Formats: sequence, structure tokens, C-alpha cells
Amino acid sequence: MSNETQEDKHPIIQWEEAGRQRSAKWLSESRKKPQRVIVADDTMKADTAYRHACAGTAMLWRGDFQNAKQLQNAVARRVERKPEELNKKGFSPAEAFHRQRMALSNRARILGMLVVELEPNDSIRLNRAPDVRQAIAESFGEENHPGLIPLRELLGIIGAHEWRKKGIEIPFLGNRIYPHYGVFPPTRGEYISLVAETPLPSKALAFDIGTGTGVLAAVLAKRGVSKVIATDNDPRAIACAKENITHLGMADRVEVVAADLFPPQKAPLIVCNPPWIPAKPVTTMEKAVYDPKGRILKRFLNELPDHLEDGGEAWLLLSDLAEQLGLRSRGELLAAFTEAGLAVSGKIDIRPTHPRAMDEKEPLHAARCAEITSLWRLHLA
Repeated sequence: MSNETQEDKHPIIQWEEAGRQRSAKWLSESRKKPQRVIVADDTMKADTAYRHACAGTAMLWRGDFQNAKQLQNAVARRVERKPEELNKKGFSPAEAFHRQRMALSNRARILGMLVVELEPNDSIRLNRAPDVRQAIAESFGEENHPGLIPLRELLGIIGAHEWRKKGIEIPFLGNRIYPHYGVFPPTRGEYISLVAETPLPSKALAFDIGTGTGVLAAVLAKRGVSKVIATDNDPRAIACAKENITHLGMADRVEVVAADLFPPQKAPLIVCNPPWIPAKPVTTMEKAVYDPKGRILKRFLNELPDHLEDGGEAWLLLSDLAEQLGLRSRGELLAAFTEAGLAVSGKIDIRPTHPRAMDEKEPLHAARCAEITSLWRLHLA
């Protein structure tokens, strides 16, 4: 349990405005505060904003909200690295990947320097600003959150609010899943297809480790598993999964619990779709994809024997993109299975269908178009 205080969670940022000192909470997912804050409005040029952002100076926007979005787009165009630049320089896949990650991190830092102020009632007091109060409440909780927030993150919160209203159609369920802010949406249907079609070793009990939106737990319940325990250690994911399971009418079969990977008991079927790329995430959302040094994957494998019943099966859903990029070899993955006391019963493969796999302008196109997603069927050796 964390001893973190609310002030630790939202550090205080200070600036001078209209001849007086002001302060507010820094509401960014990144706790690193800007070095300096200045006030900006519609008179600020994109080149000036770009220079301030590169220097680590945040610009507190006091102009028109829609103009702020246009300014951010103009700054983004000054940051963009053309995809062909990485493709033409002859970098290895791993070098191209790391350079792209550095560019994305730099881009996020620069675009995070244009900020707006949330009023005590979570509104924005700017001309042509949307009503963001419901979106803020869904992302941060019902209590009010006055403070400064990067426009980039606010737009992400607004986008997540729209996803939450619209939902994502899951054909196998014949229904929609509604992702929350900060919870990875189930847009990669190949994972769902593999879990929906692989023969079940048992219908008595299953664990869905790192459930996120709860979509795989719902698929298992739809397939007739009597009891599914879905775990996650992210409060946003727990709330999201519970809401989706209730919406689907599966609360009698699916229990969503807060746990750091496994619940205490054993099960004959354990399903896990861990982050598949061993690298540092740039944003909160990327934690579902990027796993520094593969720590989560290694923990899952090493702790799995203590929670898998004799004769049971674990389904590890994993993209081989890390192998295509040279970030992890197939031999290292197989060695990790062996070291954990696991053996492979079989493997079912599927090619991704997401747009980035087809985009020839994507800097990592060669790796992405060769990517395979697999369901590894593991048992105790």
C-alpha cells in the first residue's frame, strides 16, 4: 500500500500573473513539473511557442480554446520526425525502434508545455472551451480537481470520454466494451479471436491476469467457464472491468479483484495478455504495451507454477514484435519458460489486422508487417 499523499500525487506549480504570485496543482500524469510557467494568448506565434516548449517553459493559455488546439498542431508539425528518415538511414530494427521512442518521448515533452487551467468546478474558463466536467470526473474521480493540466492530456481525456460513450463492438460477445481513460482499449481483435477459439482445458475456473477492460474475462464467461477471476492492480482498470462485466450481465460469473498479478488460489486455466515490448512506456496508456526489461512477463512466468493446477493450462498471449525488432529473441523466451518450470503444449498464431501493420510509411513497417501474435499453451513441466 502506498504512503503517497495527495500533495505528492499532484505537486504544486507556481507562476506570476498580472503582477501577483499564483500557485496550483500540477495535474499531469507526468509528475515532472515544467521549469517555468509563462502566460500565453492568441498573440503567441507557433515558432515562439516551440522555442519556449523546447526550453522547458510551460505556456498557460488565456486565449481562445480552439486557437490553443491550432497552436498545438502547429508546434507538433515543428516536432514531427518524418517516417522515411528512419527507413532511409539504414538503422537496424532495434536502432530504429529506440530512435523512434526517443523522438516520441521528446514530442510528448514538448507538446505537454501548452497548459490550461481547470477551475474549482472542473470547468475551463476560456472562449469556445467545451464542457469537460464529466470527462474530468470519469478520469480523475468525482471530486473537483482545480489546477493546471497539459492541453495534450486534456484532449486525451476528452477523447477517452467519447470512447467510453461509444464503446467498442466485440463481435464474439455480440456487445460493446466501454474503455475508461488510462485503460488500454480492446482494439486489437486478434487476441480476442485466439481466446474465443482455442479449446478450453476446463470450464470450472479461470484467471484473467491483468484484465484491463475485462474483455477476455467476458469472452471466457461467454464460452461457458463457470467462474472467472479477473485481476488488475490499476484502480482505473478495476473500475472499468467491473462496469463492463455488470453491463454484460456477467457479474454472477466474473469476479473482478485488485491483485498484483495472481489471486491466492490455483486454477486449471490462467490467461494473461501482458505488455509485449520490453521498453519504457512514454505515457500511462503505453504501460499496457511496454514492459521495461520484460519484468512483468518474467514475473508472470516465474509465479505461474504456484497458481496453476496440475494438469492445467496457461494461455500466454504474446506478439513477437519484440523479436522482429531485435529486442528479445525466441531463444530467450523459450529459456524463460524452462527456467520457470514450464513446458509448451502448443502454439496458435494469428497475424495482426490493426492499421499500423499495413502502413508502409510507418517507421517500423518491416517489423510490423512480419508480426505474429501467438497464444502459447503452457503447462507445468
